[in-house]
Order: sequence, then structure tokens, then C-alpha cells
Amino acid sequence: MSGLAMPALDTATLARRDEIVADMRIIVPGEGVVDTENAMRPFETDALTAYRQLPLVVVLPQTTAQVARILKYCSDRNIRVVPRGSGTSLSGGALPLGDAVLLVMSRFNRILDIDYANRTVTAQPGVTNLGITNAVQHEGFYYAPDPSSQIACSIGGNVAENSGGVHCLKYGLTANNVIGVEMVLMNGEVVRLGGKHLDAEGYDLLGIMTGSEGLLGVVTEVTVRILKKPETARAVLLGFPSSEQAGQCVADIIGAGIIPGGMEMMDRPAIKAAEDFVQVGYPLDVEALLIVELDGPGAEVDHLIAEVEAIAGRNGSTTCRISTSEEERMAFWAGRKAAFPAVGRISPDYLCMDGTIPRKELPKVLAGMRELSEKYRLRVANVFHAGDGNLHPLILYDANKDDELERAEAFGADILRLCVKVGGVLTGEHGVGVEKRDLMPEMFSEDDLNQQIRVKCAFDPNHLLNPGKVFPQLHRCAELGRMHVHRGQVAFPDIPRF
Repeated sequence: MSGLAMPALDTATLARRDEIVADMRIIVPGEGVVDTENAMRPFETDALTAYRQLPLVVVLPQTTAQVARILKYCSDRNIRVVPRGSGTSLSGGALPLGDAVLLVMSRFNRILDIDYANRTVTAQPGVTNLGITNAVQHEGFYYAPDPSSQIACSIGGNVAENSGGVHCLKYGLTANNVIGVEMVLMNGEVVRLGGKHLDAEGYDLLGIMTGSEGLLGVVTEVTVRILKKPETARAVLLGFPSSEQAGQCVADIIGAGIIPGGMEMMDRPAIKAAEDFVQVGYPLDVEALLIVELDGPGAEVDHLIAEVEAIAGRNGSTTCRISTSEEERMAFWAGRKAAFPAVGRISPDYLCMDGTIPRKELPKVLAGMRELSEKYRLRVANVFHAGDGNLHPLILYDANKDDELERAEAFGADILRLCVKVGGVLTGEHGVGVEKRDLMPEMFSEDDLNQQIRVKCAFDPNHLLNPGKVFPQLHRCAELGRMHVHRGQVAFPDIPRF
């Protein structure tokens, strides 16, 4: 795996492979176990295709009881487990290990409950993001977080990565829309966090689980909040002579107290790739394109569109096109949501990065990326959630050419270092996985990372769940300090403990 350091293979587990496969077939009978090389090949990578590794065995359970039995079996025998949803992770979060059971949750694909009165949907983790909206849209409801991969990505994977999407500026990320989960711990214990009620007492364990990247437990059920579809939603296409002017327009819109339903930005390479791919009428004579969506009551939307148009004019916009129908609004978004596959048509390979910066630093970071592009002799196309500063630079390379992958990885690492340097963070919604794992010390001190690992230890003391992800160096839980008991009493006995 191209210089990527992963945990050493456990020879004892490899020696017992046949026994493990046979036992998995007992737990998950029928076609739920995949163990031949050719059949496992589709599972060797996720959407970060630069890294590939065949798992020990692929297991596709269908019930929570099966998941619990699998995890307890592996815990008792010190076997590693890598959870996987739909495999759309862009950070290598579902990258298999050669000595680990790959636990694929795609057969958990049913919606269990729709409660319009409480505005909730309870679904199994293999249900797609878009599948939730499709199940309730006939009643005028929808699920707000909408990653570009929403047609394929699973709601369980969304919980693991705390996914966002083009509408998260106004309606929040997965963490703001998930209100309960059922999950299985590594020891096989089934627990519930949250539910249809507003809040739970004690520690915010649901908040810890959302975005935990499969390191703490395996989610087997998700309860999400659904929203009533806005009365009116219209999108505005705004073209600018420079990315700096577009970035200032974004800041001025937010500064005016306007919170759009979505606000996305694309640079010239991304605009051209998207327009060639979907042909929705994007202007090709601009350096930057903003898509701003306003939603709410019709009169309010009309007023806000006029405000946005005026702000854009003051920032030098050369193009302004307002959607006049739902079909045209969806067409505006089609190009943005197809930006990733569109770029795939103009380059054999690309790395999709994911960093977040303060909005005011956008011009500086874009200028820095141009300099890095020249340094590494690689092209970059930019698409990003402009409203919340979540950048998605697409670094174009050809893996068949000498050292281009290595240059692309170094280019991406420098982009993320730049994000942190200007006061941003390493990831907005794709997660850390293996892609950003070794950059964690750029953002966190050793004490910070050790404290995070202590949380991991509380859920998974033997580090069997998704090892090699997120943390650049794991410590044995005992190394991070033992609880001191004096005369039978622990310190602060009133604090809840795991």
C-alpha cells in the first residue's frame, strides 16, 4: 500500500483463517460470508482508491444479534474487525486489513419506522442517505444532510464520518440531525444512545459516536430528524472574475445576516469539467462560480435573492442567473454534485481533499494552493462548501506515471497543513481515516491525542475495532494511566464511569 504504514499482521490470526471462516459461516449462514480472493476483490478499497488491501474474510450480517455474536467472537479471540458501510469513504476509513474481519453492513437496508408526528425516521445503517428522503418526500418531508454521494452512501457511514453536504450550512451536519442510535460494542454488548426524545442526561455519548469512524462500536440502527420541505427554494448562479471576489461575496452574504440553504463555490477547472459533464449552462468565462440557494416563504426568498444579487454586484459579479423552476434549481445543483465524477473524466486519477478554514482566509488559501500546484507540478480543481469554509481540492494525477501519486499525497498534505496554519482543521466531513492520520500531530498535541485514545480505550480496550485509522500512534490503554483507588475509594465518585 504505497508507503502507508499499517498495523503488523497478526500471524496467529492468519494461521487460524480457515477456522475463523468456518465459524463465521455458522454465525451468518447462507451467502453472508465471502472468502475467495476474486469475490473479496470488490471490498479491497473504499473511495480512496489509492490504497488497496484484501481482508481476511468479508462478513455481511443481517441482524443485530449476528453483529453482536461476530464482535464477541472476535473480541474473545483477539481478532481485528473493520466495519464498512457502502464503501464511499474518501479518507480510507473502510480500508481493510489483511488479518481483520471486514464487517459489511449493506444488508441492513430497511427503514424500520416513520413517525411524522415526531418528525423522525428510524432506519438500519445500510439505508442510503437519499433513501430516507425518498421514503418521506410524498408527505412533504426530507432529510437535510445531503453529501454528493447521497445516492450511494449509507446512513450508518454518515454517522461514522459525520457527513455534511451542500445544505449543512443552514441545516447542520449529521451530528445535528441524528437523535439516536443502536450500537454494538466490541465485546458484543448492544446499547442504545438517545432516541426520539429531545435530550439524554449524562455524557453526550451520541456526540462521541457521531464521527468516530468505526473506532468505538458498530451502529445497527439510526434515528434521524426529518424536516418539512420549504415552501419555496430557488438557486442563484453567480460568476466572478476572480476567486478572491467570490470569497468576499460569501463573507458579505453571511455578514449581512443571510444564511442560505446552501452556498457552494467552484473554480474555473471544476466549472469546465462539470459543464462538459452535465451541460446545465454554467458560464465558462468566469474564474469562480457561486451557487447560492435561498429557501423559506416565497416573499422572504424573493427579498433575499434581491439582497444576494446586490451583494454580488458590489463584489464585481459578471453573471447572475436565478432559477425559475424546480427543474432549473435541480439542474444548477446537478453540476456541483457531479463535480467529482466530472473531474474523473479529465484525469486518470485524483485525490479529493477535505479541510476546513475560516471563511475570511479563503483568498489566502486559494493563492497558497496555486503556489503548491506549481511546486508539485500537478493540477488542482476546487469545489467547496463556501458558506462554512469546507474545502474539497481535487488533485489531478496519473498513478501510472513515476512518483505522481507520491507528489499528489505530498501536495494534499501541504494543503491540509495550510488549512491548520490559518486557523482551520484537517477535516470537515470526510473524516481522518488513513488519509489524514499522520497529519494529526499538525493539529493536536501529544496530550490531546492521548486523551482521545483514552476515549477509544473506554469502548475498545484492546484496539480491535478499525485499527490503523485516525491515530498516528496507538498506545496500550494501560500506558495512558491507571485509575487510582485509595482505600477502596476512587476520586470523584459522583462522576459516571464506563
